[in-house]
Amino acid sequence: MKQEQEKATDEVVEVGPNILRMQLPMSHFTGLGHVNSYALLDDRGAAVVDPGLPGPPTWNAIQDRLKKAGLAPRNIHTVIVTHSHPDHFGSAGKLAKEAGAELVTHSAFRTWWRNDPDCDEIHDVEPEDYSDEPPWANTPWGGTNFKPPLKRRLMFRLMRSGLMRNRYVAANPTQRVKHGDVMKLAGREFFAVHTPGHTIDHLCLHDPEGGFLFSGDHVLPTITPHIAGVGGGRDPLKLFKDSLDRVAALDNVQTVLPAHGHPFGDVRGRVDSIKAHHDERCDKLREVSKSIGPTTVTELSHHLFRKARWGGMAESETYAHLEHLRLMGSAEAHQENGKLIYSVE
Repeated sequence: MKQEQEKATDEVVEVGPNILRMQLPMSHFTGLGHVNSYALLDDRGAAVVDPGLPGPPTWNAIQDRLKKAGLAPRNIHTVIVTHSHPDHFGSAGKLAKEAGAELVTHSAFRTWWRNDPDCDEIHDVEPEDYSDEPPWANTPWGGTNFKPPLKRRLMFRLMRSGLMRNRYVAANPTQRVKHGDVMKLAGREFFAVHTPGHTIDHLCLHDPEGGFLFSGDHVLPTITPHIAGVGGGRDPLKLFKDSLDRVAALDNVQTVLPAHGHPFGDVRGRVDSIKAHHDERCDKLREVSKSIGPTTVTELSHHLFRKARWGGMAESETYAHLEHLRLMGSAEAHQENGKLIYSVE
């Protein structure tokens, strides 16, 4: 079992000066066992990073962990969301409302977004660039309809409809930050680091004085985040790799505090490993294309992912890699019977 799959414990652990790690349950998400929420303590109370999924199990866990830390929701002055996935923003609105706290996200934060062809090189995009269309509404490659499992889609629909108002409060930011903005947290200066790729609005926090990087899903200890071919810009894989270089270049990162899994060191080594993984996938696409000739995204995805993972997400990530290669001039694509057909050099 990879550490990101471990079930949440109720322990509250001090992982650095004025920094507490609190694990929250991930009962609605297969493949991951917990999400790490962090409390950053100061003389005003605390800021909380990524307060987990919506619903009673998470809310009860938040209250339990805060109590163990000697805190209550009323002590929270700031809620920070690293990116627009429900295991990170789901309880943020409720916690901010209960506490009367600021809710901080990157400036591009949206719970839905569109695939904007002009945002591949933009490292600080504006909210106006996004719509309310779910990213799985269409598949440009003509394969399996890209959408989350039915239970998750129903949860999203309820969240948007207001029928979950007793369990879900919308995560409406009161403060939107951009790359380089400074926040006073845990008695120190933290810097916003925009890291698009996994999502267009992904936000890391750098604490150069303490030597900490709050990496969200951007850099995880043993797995790599999903890089979707839709909803993440014209070339989300390039954005992701550029963002990996951005965090690797930060000064004084001694400890990485991820959203899943345990704290770890050597961010540059981990970045190199993740980039190598995606380079290997591109090499695999070249190898397969040379062997079988021009073919569909679906067929190529079957060569990148084991059978248990075939479907929309595998196809979406395969499409992201193919489009990255095409934009680099290493692949060609054409339409055939409503499907994109790729050949990779």
